[in-house]
Amino acid sequence: NPSFGEAYAGLTPSRNPNAGGNHRKNLVETLDGSLKRMGTGYVDVLYLHIWEYRTPIFEVMRALDDVVRSGKVNYVAISDTPSWVISSANTLAELRGLTPFIGLQTRYNLINRSLESDLQPMCANFGVGIVPWSILADGFLTGKHTRGQLDQGSGRQAHVDVHTKNEKNWQILDEVIAIAKECKRTPAQVAINWTLQRPGITSPLIGARSMAQLEDNLGALEFKLSEEQMDRLNTVSNPKEWPFPNDLASSMAMFVGPGLNIETPKKFHALQNLRTSTN
Repeated sequence: NPSFGEAYAGLTPSRNPNAGGNHRKNLVETLDGSLKRMGTGYVDVLYLHIWEYRTPIFEVMRALDDVVRSGKVNYVAISDTPSWVISSANTLAELRGLTPFIGLQTRYNLINRSLESDLQPMCANFGVGIVPWSILADGFLTGKHTRGQLDQGSGRQAHVDVHTKNEKNWQILDEVIAIAKECKRTPAQVAINWTLQRPGITSPLIGARSMAQLEDNLGALEFKLSEEQMDRLNTVSNPKEWPFPNDLASSMAMFVGPGLNIETPKKFHALQNLRTSTN
């Protein structure tokens, strides 16, 4: 039985006004079409691929709840969507007795840690698992690129030059390679292992194009970076600054309940030190 299903908003016939977006008609018809093509009666997880800002949140959540109650879907999740949308959707689901989002696909890697500023705390609050993509930053973190020579591949790897224009990214890669040598592992395995140990991460998505790449990526499950190695990677990749209000919240933390021993809720423990810059 398939364990994963995904509904893509936008990959539809261009002349059909109903064949696009997250509205009920397209969602149900897209799901039914996918089930028919796969030859199955249900999927375990249905991901809404992206938020398109046209369909009301309630219509989306009610339609998703209906397909769950029909037995076609076990759980629903979402990809590449702002935290305010997911917060609104899951609050609405809780108040109306609808099926909430239980997972979020989003970009996350040592080069791009913007997830930590808003989406990660939101997921911790609602109990939403994080399934990151682009965990190797378009192949940049595999170590096959050097300052003097870039290995331009196909697909998303062709966009690796976006990462090469920032010296800090090279410093991150240098640390990844150094730790890989210490562990006798590949840079890709180190980068994936770092992602696996970050708070709230359920399962990173890998994008292997060959059996060799797949086997190498899966090797990240065979070891665990030490606390010292994780600290080195966290430090070198820590963003120079966080967006407001995270920067203010970090600097004002000392003034919140001074002298009082008020414990932070357990679900936020792993996130307490994420938004304090060391640069």
